[in-house]
Amino acid sequence: MAHSADHADLAEQARRTYAEQLVKGLPAMINSVAESARQLLDKPSEHARMMRRRELVHELKKGAAVWHKTMVNSLRNALLGGVSATRSGDLPPPGTRQGPLSLVDDDTIEREILTSRLALAVMDQAASEFTDLRARMAALERREELDAQDMLRAHVLARIVVDAWRTAGCSLESWRELQSSLHEELAALVEEAYHETNRWLVGHGVLPDVDLHPYIKRARTPPQPTGFAGGTGSSGGYGPPSGFGAGPATGQGPGSGFGGAAHSGPGRSAAPSHWASAAGGDSRGSVGEETRMMTRAAPLPRSGEHAEAVLGRLNRLVSRHLPSFSQTSRQPVVSPGLAQAIDQAEQGIRRRVDVSTRRAGEPPVTTPALLEELHQRKQALKRAAATPEERATIEIVALLFQSILTEDRIPASVRVWFARLQMPVLRVAVTEPDFFATVDHPARRLIDRMGACVMGFDSSTRGVGDALEKEIKRVVQVVEAYPDTGRRVFQTVLTEFEKFLEHYFSTENEATRKGVSLAQQVEQRETLAIQYTIELRRMLNEVPVQDSVRAFLFQVWADVLATTAVRYGAQSDETRAMKRAASDLIWSASAKVTREERAEVLRRLTPLLKTLREGMSSAGMDTAKQDEHVQILNNSLAAAFTAKAPVIPQDRLQELAERLESLEELLPDAADVTIDDSIVFDLSGHESSELEVVAEGGSMPTPAMIAWARELQVGGWYMLDYRGRNEAVQLAWLGLRKQLSMFVTPQGRCVLFQQQRLASFLQAGLLLPAQDEALSVRATRSALAKLDVDASRLLN
Repeated sequence: MAHSADHADLAEQARRTYAEQLVKGLPAMINSVAESARQLLDKPSEHARMMRRRELVHELKKGAAVWHKTMVNSLRNALLGGVSATRSGDLPPPGTRQGPLSLVDDDTIEREILTSRLALAVMDQAASEFTDLRARMAALERREELDAQDMLRAHVLARIVVDAWRTAGCSLESWRELQSSLHEELAALVEEAYHETNRWLVGHGVLPDVDLHPYIKRARTPPQPTGFAGGTGSSGGYGPPSGFGAGPATGQGPGSGFGGAAHSGPGRSAAPSHWASAAGGDSRGSVGEETRMMTRAAPLPRSGEHAEAVLGRLNRLVSRHLPSFSQTSRQPVVSPGLAQAIDQAEQGIRRRVDVSTRRAGEPPVTTPALLEELHQRKQALKRAAATPEERATIEIVALLFQSILTEDRIPASVRVWFARLQMPVLRVAVTEPDFFATVDHPARRLIDRMGACVMGFDSSTRGVGDALEKEIKRVVQVVEAYPDTGRRVFQTVLTEFEKFLEHYFSTENEATRKGVSLAQQVEQRETLAIQYTIELRRMLNEVPVQDSVRAFLFQVWADVLATTAVRYGAQSDETRAMKRAASDLIWSASAKVTREERAEVLRRLTPLLKTLREGMSSAGMDTAKQDEHVQILNNSLAAAFTAKAPVIPQDRLQELAERLESLEELLPDAADVTIDDSIVFDLSGHESSELEVVAEGGSMPTPAMIAWARELQVGGWYMLDYRGRNEAVQLAWLGLRKQLSMFVTPQGRCVLFQQQRLASFLQAGLLLPAQDEALSVRATRSALAKLDVDASRLLN
């Protein structure tokens, strides 16, 4: 038996291999990102964005060498001495004890969010390779889990890349402009590095066959959150970035980039032979237990690591019997006999479930009868198949839809439309092997989106709305009408279905239409209030206004202006009156040194106070709070009478009045506004009981949880624990830049969240997805469980 020192030696060499692979690929990654930046210049855009893109290219040209060198040095430090858990000024990890509380600057928060997004994108693509590598390293080092700051974790590398970007003088705005390219390139590089490290470990006898079951069962603490898979990319050879004047590379290849020995060679002990059986024998294990543990271990229930693990196990199981099955590079063509059989089966299923072709008095088709029909069709398809791969594909797709059609939460009226999708999906699965390799395939995504929208209904007590059912019917019919277009038709109808959902909840669904209208008013009002505040601050920046009056205008009157503008229009008489009140208040609170000026203030005071109270009432402020503000303003006016207030020249007052009249023309772009977590007023008046605004509760969210809150999709169902109720809610509306989200209960009560509060509820587990996993993933897991028991059905 090998000594523990040998195991530690292998683990160290594995990390070195990983780091060296990254270093070799960094120059090609930088070149690809730079090329993407240059290509952005050729795309049409408004002038301001074009200037930002020019600045981006300039920043990369100037900072590419520093970016590259900093990343290499940081990787060396991470390999030799570990990486610090946090940067200086970083947000602390959840649950850690900290010193005195202090504000976190915006730059730190932005970096944390960008780092989290990058880590999610990496794990989207590399989850399967990382899962295998993590299992091998955990077995090699005799522990249950990698350290939270192990350099093998995606978020550690993401932090290195983002920090190096900032060190090179590149802005976060430039990062966001190039974010898709950065995500794609780095994800491809990390996936390749994981793959090469796995290959090196297998070559040294470490867990040739990974069994995830015992490993997942031990993982009680949540791993780093990840997302669904997607994206491809490439990495190139090692060398300095071209076109940017980069200096010599820090490392020169394997074994030299970090000042250490190569990862193999004389003096290095071979891996112990018992690694081959360390997984505990047969790698099949219990599929249900494994995937349940993976789901619950991850803080994001839509974890790509879970979904990719299920697909990875399916491919490994089938590949043991058909080695060519999982080769996604092959471009198979449906054999003529099978193509004809699929067409016949599609027509037969359509006739079987179509109401219009049913004979008078014939009862609707039941689920058992439908499953029997599909089973017979499956046998006919297998007889028509020309290759073992076609027969295996037929069996797997049949098992997927068997699981989907026996899902009790899918209403019977919708189940028949899922049944009609089986043949189109089979046609795609035969011709596109990546249907079984990625959860991001359009056919899978369409099944998941439609399933997510209907599975929140209790099929025994209520049905799906007519409009939603008609749309699902239309989607299936369009897919059937274009049998030879492959994934393109699925992608097209998926996009159309997403657009339909937005329209459906805002105009056609009786339970959500009023709530969506109210939520849109809240969003419009809050956005306007922030815009008015920003512009008022600009206008009064150099005007000598008393602090109490300034605070009233910013904190109260901006909201009054927004409320009035939403109700009556920005150019209405009511809104103009509120603007004049602001102008009068500024004038009244300035120093009054003559008797005439004081008399004029007294003459205007009563109508001014009346207008101020009317405005505050319209914004939902109670009488006691109004009295408090009026008292403060009275004190300000008294200071003006004693000439203790500053003097505002008449020409400046006139200029302010004119700018207030045309305030809307000066407002900042609404897309640049971030809505604050203080949406506590309601515009609906007597309808306020129909829209609950969540203003408290939850836990401090991590950047990853905030990112997840932005990714929730309209139509999905969740369980909400709020105000003593635990009930199902459906996401019905997303506002501007997804800063507001509205959920609706089956009874029609609407609940509005601001983005930060939504993330807080997700963090605390007060808002949980109704589905632990996507419909297609659950179906794949069910199919895998059946194949685990009897894999021979693939070839029969």
